[in-house]
Amino acid sequence: MTSTPRPIRIGVQLQPQHSPNYGPMRDAVKRAEDMGVDVAFNWDHFFPLYGDPDGAHYECWTMLGAWAEQTSRIEIGALVTCNSYRNPELLADMARTVDNISDGRLILGIGSGWKEKDYEEYGYEFGTVGSRLDDLALAMPRIVSRLGKLNPAPVRDIPILIGGQGEQKTLKLVAQYAHMWHGFTTPETYPRKAEILAQHCEQIGRDPDAIERSAGVENNSGVARGEGLDALIANAEALVGLGVTLLTVGVNGPDYDLSTAEALVRWRDARS
Repeated sequence: MTSTPRPIRIGVQLQPQHSPNYGPMRDAVKRAEDMGVDVAFNWDHFFPLYGDPDGAHYECWTMLGAWAEQTSRIEIGALVTCNSYRNPELLADMARTVDNISDGRLILGIGSGWKEKDYEEYGYEFGTVGSRLDDLALAMPRIVSRLGKLNPAPVRDIPILIGGQGEQKTLKLVAQYAHMWHGFTTPETYPRKAEILAQHCEQIGRDPDAIERSAGVENNSGVARGEGLDALIANAEALVGLGVTLLTVGVNGPDYDLSTAEALVRWRDARS
């Protein structure tokens, strides 16, 4: 264990889908900051992931630039950026720029990509799961290298969050490059994945406790929407008991109901 326990943090993923104009998203990120949410994420897709597949949708990184200017405290980032859509050096430059705009509040979330429609509609080669992970492995040292060359430099050492739970490739990249790991895990699946990550860390001489653990507390984590706040809090407690300290809920347009995020903020504050 780390000598100083990490604080529990609350994240909200403001999914940029089903909002007929940008106004509700602008309002939602401000409300999230005002209520005490620690991190506001969006996602890096070009079409909605659920609901009407051709519904309203906005792009990830231009939105992060707007959030950086609009907010003053909350950390911001993508959960997660698709590596396939941008040259690694360009992505590093974009991240540095948003980090500077926000005065050092960007989290660089990244993954290998998976949504085939995004690739096909926007002209990217979809490849295979393996080839996309190999591309991510090639991109990571280029991103890190470019971050170290940019002028002006990032405001801080931008934390890199890697999303995924693949045992042979993804978790190895987490061990090598990530400050944060979002495993898309449940309380049941987390222990094995954490053990595999620890093994990868041991192989390169890295302390696995140096990596902040992140997870969703709905859907992928075993709590369906509508199950109620008691189930949500129980799931959050279970994840915290395993070592997860960044807990995120997702909301989407057009209303961006932040009641679950607000409940988690109250729970966080009551535990401290």
